[in-house]
Amino acid sequence: MTTTDRTPADLLRSALAADAGRPLVTFYDDATGERVELSVATFANWVAKTANLLQGELSAEPGDRVALLLPAHWQTAVWLLACSSVGVVADVASDPKAADIVVSGPDTLDAARACSGSRIALALRPLGGRFAQTPDGFADYAVEVPGQGDRFAPFAPVDPEEPALIVAGREFSGAEVVERAAAEASGLGLTGPGARLLSGMPYDTWEGLSAGLYSPLATGGSVVLCRHVERLGEESLAQRIESERVTATAR
Repeated sequence: MTTTDRTPADLLRSALAADAGRPLVTFYDDATGERVELSVATFANWVAKTANLLQGELSAEPGDRVALLLPAHWQTAVWLLACSSVGVVADVASDPKAADIVVSGPDTLDAARACSGSRIALALRPLGGRFAQTPDGFADYAVEVPGQGDRFAPFAPVDPEEPALIVAGREFSGAEVVERAAAEASGLGLTGPGARLLSGMPYDTWEGLSAGLYSPLATGGSVVLCRHVERLGEESLAQRIESERVTATAR
């Protein structure tokens, strides 16, 4: 984090400039056995493509609201940073009726249909795989995103003081996300660059988002994001902590 980092997208740009090759998000799904590791560079590439999809194909503009009906997942983290890049409000686990765009996982498609705007569906399959059949009324993210550009530039500057995130009914500006994530990092055991936090917390609270994305990003650390970690026995969890060189946990 630098003194010029005012939004989560700024944090990602600083991380890319500092060490593009280091791990940023390592994701496990303990219901499927999936493991994927994304370096800063790979994660930033997914963010750029998704931001281009938002701004270009979906015509999203600063101030628009994007309902994210998604679990704690590496692709959710990508969407959160893409929203910050464009300047739209990421509204996590919310009622999509008032949203301009909805982004849904496979388990929330019925709820997502309440959105009268654009609808994007994520299969959340290993390696970002697509649906076997695209759900009616949705565009398949895995089909739409690969052809997007690898570099992103917003049409309008993103104001860090404008709303950027809504979670559990609370609204944060981009600057508030950055400041709070940095302030809470030490309490999570993130002591600086190289720290590695294992989080089994969902993304439907600020605490889960902070531990599972924002605080590691703000401190030059990384996150081992574990979905369905409750299915993992204590011995297996201890082995993961050791093998992933985890320095702190949040469960």
